[in-house]
Amino acid sequence: MVLRFPEIVQHRIRQLNDCFNNAIAKFSYQASFSFLLIFFSTRHFQGVFPIKCNHDRYLLEDIVKFGDQCKFGLEAGSKPELLIAIAKLRGSKDALLICNGYKAFICDPDRVYIESVLLARQLGVNAIIVLEQMEELEMVIQACRILKVRPMVGVRAKLSTRHTGHWGGSSGDKGKFGLTVTEIVRVVYTLRKEGMLDCLQLLHFHIGSQIPSISIIKEAMREGSHIFCELALMGAPMQYIDVGGGLGIDYDGSKTQSSASTNYSMQNYANDVVAALVDACILKGVAQPVIISESGRALASHHSVLVFDVLSTFERSENTSLANLEVLTNNSPYSQLKDNGRGCCANSNRPPCSTSPAADQDPGEYLLHTFEKVYNTMDESNFRESYSDAKQFKSEISSLFKLGCLSLEQRAQADALYEALCHRVVALCKGEDLPDELQELRDSLAAVYHINLSVFRSAPDAWAIDQIFPIIPLQRLTEKPTVQATLADLTCDSDGKFDRFIGENGEVAAALPVHELRKGEPYLMGLFLGGVYQEVMGSAHNLFGGTNIIHNGSSSGRGGYTIERVIRGQTMEEVMRAVQHVGDEMTEELRREAEDAVAKGHLSVEEAQALLVNYKRSLGSYTYLSR
Repeated sequence: MVLRFPEIVQHRIRQLNDCFNNAIAKFSYQASFSFLLIFFSTRHFQGVFPIKCNHDRYLLEDIVKFGDQCKFGLEAGSKPELLIAIAKLRGSKDALLICNGYKAFICDPDRVYIESVLLARQLGVNAIIVLEQMEELEMVIQACRILKVRPMVGVRAKLSTRHTGHWGGSSGDKGKFGLTVTEIVRVVYTLRKEGMLDCLQLLHFHIGSQIPSISIIKEAMREGSHIFCELALMGAPMQYIDVGGGLGIDYDGSKTQSSASTNYSMQNYANDVVAALVDACILKGVAQPVIISESGRALASHHSVLVFDVLSTFERSENTSLANLEVLTNNSPYSQLKDNGRGCCANSNRPPCSTSPAADQDPGEYLLHTFEKVYNTMDESNFRESYSDAKQFKSEISSLFKLGCLSLEQRAQADALYEALCHRVVALCKGEDLPDELQELRDSLAAVYHINLSVFRSAPDAWAIDQIFPIIPLQRLTEKPTVQATLADLTCDSDGKFDRFIGENGEVAAALPVHELRKGEPYLMGLFLGGVYQEVMGSAHNLFGGTNIIHNGSSSGRGGYTIERVIRGQTMEEVMRAVQHVGDEMTEELRREAEDAVAKGHLSVEEAQALLVNYKRSLGSYTYLSR
């Protein structure tokens, strides 16, 4: 399930506004929007939330409600998002609606987007059309003539400044979005010719999400600020500068410029945005604009926790390997690892050395005897050499098995002995700085915890772009974790797993410290900072649907909380209907098959009825495993 805490979003909105207001005061920033700014200083800064980050209805309603005092608005990047934003912002006349995204279709122009924006302005929504392609300009001009509405227009600049992280494709001269400076100048010329230059009031740029380094922000702000000033000097009454998104969050806690962190705070970010604008505007003698930011990740990531339970484990330890070996040696009728009752695991955690193999012993038996001897004699002085020998033995045993010279039971004994030896190697080298080979060995021996979720549905960035999320146990927090584990989801896909975690000092760890599972006792874990993009980008791989969502609020009193809203996760029927499988039709098909089976004597009437009841009940049940 997903637990939402909307008041965290409220706090983040307030924090972002406070940071910009602090920077505005520090640098004596004076936006020229209106003399009323003397009384309403928050008009120096107006944030908007990008709807693409999370489409959840109740989250968007909370953002509009929480942001009312600071005129916080929304950003739309598609026609559906635009319709949502118009509906949510009616009555919020001071909040901004920034309309981004592609709006032109060369073969047969789609005017729905632009006409919707213009009609929204007639309703009192403070909507600004941001031009991202030259073709959009002519469409805006034509729509204005037809509807007789004066638009508020912005241009999105394609900055030369590049973002070096994963989302750097949004920036640079070859970026996917925006107009070149040549195209921006042409927009000014065209609007002046049409008598509409007064409509151009905003400059927008965006260099990508999750910017790790403050130096990139500084460079982009210097470039963007001067473009803004030049537009004002060309005669456009520029009132707004939209610095886009990119305000990052510290996923791994390292406070560095790694892809999962940032080397700056929210206050550092606000300071550098404001400082760059002050410098450019003073230099060019241009009035300072109202600042807009499109921070989504920084506002909503923290408000959501994905809670999931562990179903089972594939535990790997030296004792487990030795127990397997004991079963094999005690049950194999011809095992060479048990001589006169001295089996590998008999009354000891370490098998005794075997005698030298007989002269007529086959190669497989000889290798097993030698393998056992290496295990028995391994200690702190020779574990590296023993591990090297073990790898060679394992390779030779595999080759013998492929040639048909080794039985399945002998192969199983060798595998169990090899795994036991590997665990002993890791135990003997604790505290050492491990070479890469032994570090990989330690990682490969991690237990596998099977978890009740789909990575593709609930945390797609974890597999798509190797995003690291904070994941921790939610129970037994006073107990020290004793198991190193990776997490495997319910899907039938090898990518459906978490095997990258936050380690010490922000380094990537291949396994997560967890507790040993107790029989009959649930074990819950939580994934944090997944409040943006994950739900909206999740896929129905293996037809796992949306999870249950619970909205929580704080209540009066110490540590109290209230459950504000429960949204049930998708049923199997709902998920299947999305791919054109209709529950009623499938039930009817099954009913006919059951009747035919009854007629042929393959099923009794009672069995057929039970089958249909179970099928119908299953259609209405949750797609994930339930207790």
